[in-house]
Amino acid sequence: MEPLEDTLRRLREAFRAGHTRPAEFRVAQLQGLGRFLQDHKQQLQQALAQDLHKSAFESLVSEIVISQGEVDLALRNLQAWMKDEHVSRNLATQLDSAFIRKEPFGLVLIVAPWNYPVNLTLVPLVGALAAGNCVVLKPSELSRSTEKVLAEELPRYLDPSCFAVVLGGPSETEQLLEHRFDYIFFTGSPRVGRIVMAAAAKHLTPITLELGGKNPCYVDDDCDPQTVANRVAWFRYFNSGQTCVAPDYVLCSPETRERLLPALQSAITRFYGDDPKSSPNLGRIINQKHFLRLQGLLRCGRVAIGGQSDESDRYIAPTVLVDVQETEPVMQEEIFGPILPLVTVRSLDEAIDFINQREKPLALYAFSNSSQVVRQVLARTSSGGFCGNDGFMHMTLASLPFGGVGHSGMGRYHGKFSFDTFSHQRACLLRSPGLEKVNDIRYPPYTPGKLRLLLLAMEERRCSCTLL
Repeated sequence: MEPLEDTLRRLREAFRAGHTRPAEFRVAQLQGLGRFLQDHKQQLQQALAQDLHKSAFESLVSEIVISQGEVDLALRNLQAWMKDEHVSRNLATQLDSAFIRKEPFGLVLIVAPWNYPVNLTLVPLVGALAAGNCVVLKPSELSRSTEKVLAEELPRYLDPSCFAVVLGGPSETEQLLEHRFDYIFFTGSPRVGRIVMAAAAKHLTPITLELGGKNPCYVDDDCDPQTVANRVAWFRYFNSGQTCVAPDYVLCSPETRERLLPALQSAITRFYGDDPKSSPNLGRIINQKHFLRLQGLLRCGRVAIGGQSDESDRYIAPTVLVDVQETEPVMQEEIFGPILPLVTVRSLDEAIDFINQREKPLALYAFSNSSQVVRQVLARTSSGGFCGNDGFMHMTLASLPFGGVGHSGMGRYHGKFSFDTFSHQRACLLRSPGLEKVNDIRYPPYTPGKLRLLLLAMEERRCSCTLL
């Protein structure tokens, strides 16, 4: 393999030569990425099944289709996204051209996670390529089968002078981060996010951190318990709970909890059968380390539903916990598995206080037949994203930004937001070399009259006049 230093030098030289800037080049890279997804759809699905026991349904819906949709959206809109954005002028610049130019940063690093190893690798890549950057892609070593497909097949579809895949574990990633990049995009845990941010700070490199957190789900007393249970169970146990926007716990009254429990049991049986372990629709935990961590969380509170596990198969049953204490590990760390604690509160106000006393989550959910209650939760809390009366369906809209706030991350992407993330917005003003007499009002010696005229000229105003 080519030494890392040589790879980075090669990519930087390609960027400096301007290879990635033309729209035609960007289109060609995006089309190549689209062909990769089409040509290797079955191979990617097999890899996802090997890594996470993902069903064909889940891998198609949450990985391949979303990635292809981002490619198609970028191809349809690239010319419009790249256009200079003209802005308003003041009186002093009425004869000039003022605009924002979207420029690529240069050499960008994308460090991807293992839980959605196609989606969370390729969707940021779409934005980076559309914006005209050279890219170093670091897929997760934990999702080995998917990493192998990405490393061996994807480079065949993209220009090798402007794109590279780098493999390895934590030590190789640490070495990678010692090098200077023009932008870093990281998806993973807050713990590793701090390490990445510290490395970026050494070079003053701008960064996006897509992290996680404990996502609350408030359920009001007036809800239909089966409807809520269906929706909560689906997005809690999707990908065996290994989803950064899945609900980490439910907040509800004791009475609602008692109605939810049989409804959740009914939903789990309906989705995965009487023996979820044999269901082709339920995933597995990524590795033994995470399995043992989750197995330890099963000892928190009391198991009301599920709780079975099999280390040899990395299987943990869809589980619901009750009577958990706030100080227990299951309420202190992001669960990232098929375990759902039900926490009781006495009122909406108590639920909101409970949420606000903790770090800002990546997602927040509220279920109620009252739009006023949903809007109260929205207005009185803060989170990366919010969805009322459903799970992570807001993630399916490329027209909405996806990203965290505070402890759950910084920056945003999806759709045009991805293009903007990987673009430097350059402020540009093109002035005439003539008309120097007009500038006399700003030159010394300063007088009260010059000051009045200059302040008037500097006021921003929208007008069609062309005379000062």
